[in-house]
Amino acid sequence: MVSATLLPVRVTTDVDHGGRWTSLTAGGRAWLWHRDEPRRHAVRPGEPFADAGGLEECAPTVRGLPDHGDAWSRPWRRAGEEDIVECPDFRLARRIRERGDAVVADYTLAAEPGYRFVWAAHALLDLSPAARIGVDGPAVTRLYPDEGDRWIAGAWPTVDGVPLDRLGPDDGSAVGAVVLTSQVSVHDGADTLHLSVETAGQPVAVALWRNLGGFPRDAPYRSIGVEPMLGRVFDRAAAGDGDTAVVPPSGEVAWRLTVTAHRRP
Repeated sequence: MVSATLLPVRVTTDVDHGGRWTSLTAGGRAWLWHRDEPRRHAVRPGEPFADAGGLEECAPTVRGLPDHGDAWSRPWRRAGEEDIVECPDFRLARRIRERGDAVVADYTLAAEPGYRFVWAAHALLDLSPAARIGVDGPAVTRLYPDEGDRWIAGAWPTVDGVPLDRLGPDDGSAVGAVVLTSQVSVHDGADTLHLSVETAGQPVAVALWRNLGGFPRDAPYRSIGVEPMLGRVFDRAAAGDGDTAVVPPSGEVAWRLTVTAHRRP
């Protein structure tokens, strides 16, 4: 049996516009989906989310207020090997490195001890209808059937009749889910993208956004989000005990996102 080939992963970011990841490539394949959104470059903190695709840094929440968090809409600054954004309640620093064929992003959030937050690497991926989401299961999964905070508990991959591991053609649906796992694989044709998040003493998960032409209602389009995260809810305001990251007495939370890719012959 011939093994898959590990591919070098490369990333480009836009520090001036929220630290957004504008490209994520491996072996000639561009994994990030993009959408023409003229508001993105002129957005200001507190404004509604401007969905241009790529990978957005969402903190301290995804849903709720501020919409998709407070970091994506602010200019970041480069300081040595780090990218840094200063928000009213926290400071987020990120260092992205190429380690062999992998991309490793190390994060540190500094805030007052006890500060509760959610972070997500809000990656929108360019995938075919035949793509499949891989999670080692059974994993506890929270399905969000609408745009609110209500969720239905189940086990990966099918919750309330929704096969979250399959994308398929557009069917006019749009659901979100949070899978209580630290890693996820995205299989599309011969290519596989792996994303994992690790930290000490904080809850981790992977959020999914399975929009098959059901959102927004007035002008729907297709978009697929695969989002490693700290926390296990979309909206920190609706979080229960243990559902968010919490800043310890040291005043800092650190975590790591690792991205790898391979291709079958």
